[in-house]
Amino acid sequence: MSTRIAFLKGHGTENDFVIVPDPENAVDLPPAAVAALCDRRAGIGGDGLLHVVRSAAHPEARAMAAEAEWFMDYRNGDGSVAEMCGNGVRVFARYLQRAGHVSEGDLAVATRGGVKTVHIAKEGDITVGMGRARLPEGEVTVSVGERDWPARNVNMGNPHAVAFVDDLAHAGDLLTPPPVSPATAYPDGVNVEFVVDRGPRHVALRVHERGAGETRSCGTGACAVAVAAARRDGTDPAVSGTPATYTVDVPGGTLVITERPDGEIEMTGPAVIVAEGVLDAEWLGNAPR
Repeated sequence: MSTRIAFLKGHGTENDFVIVPDPENAVDLPPAAVAALCDRRAGIGGDGLLHVVRSAAHPEARAMAAEAEWFMDYRNGDGSVAEMCGNGVRVFARYLQRAGHVSEGDLAVATRGGVKTVHIAKEGDITVGMGRARLPEGEVTVSVGERDWPARNVNMGNPHAVAFVDDLAHAGDLLTPPPVSPATAYPDGVNVEFVVDRGPRHVALRVHERGAGETRSCGTGACAVAVAAARRDGTDPAVSGTPATYTVDVPGGTLVITERPDGEIEMTGPAVIVAEGVLDAEWLGNAPR
């Protein structure tokens, strides 16, 4: 391992990430080291970490290498592994563009949630094909204090519980995961979204992300919310034959989500690289294992 390891910092609607370019998968990033890097006081700080690896160099992505050159090895801020991160994919693509690996136009990114199609627009925003939502059967309830709400179970490659509330303040402080029942619905934990209406096909959310706490934005969460809102509103593009587009306000900005008649979901929003530097390999190596 070199004594100096490159890193960058970026965000998508203020969902922020430490980026570690590592094409050949040579940097050891155990969970405790990732958590140390994401620590906002003792590390770089971020909601998660984007480990940039060539698909052919990573055992979890080799099968996708023919479709996507690059693998987004995504980790939550606590060091745990996650299937997907919608805002992270946009920032990942922005890094690839900045580094000269790709240019404006279309590309494919491998993730643990499958290969995602990405379009980098000339005007700056990035659109990600987020795949199809799955709507598992069964009733789910979300609770905060003495309040509880029915929630829609939506899976976007990672699990979400979407609750429609009268006031976003009802979500509480979101310092700890809101209780969700039955627990068997989400054996590996869940992202919980609290949603209010802002207007026709326009909603706003707060989110507690599994492994990160409340974040300023959640891309897969915004998609889950748009799907849940469409079904609540009696809209299913597969039935109507017409795309359904929702504007989703998150604390860090705005995302536009479109569900097409074929079930594919597209998310459009900004992605920004704000800094780059080098990590001290000795410090990283001394992070708790």
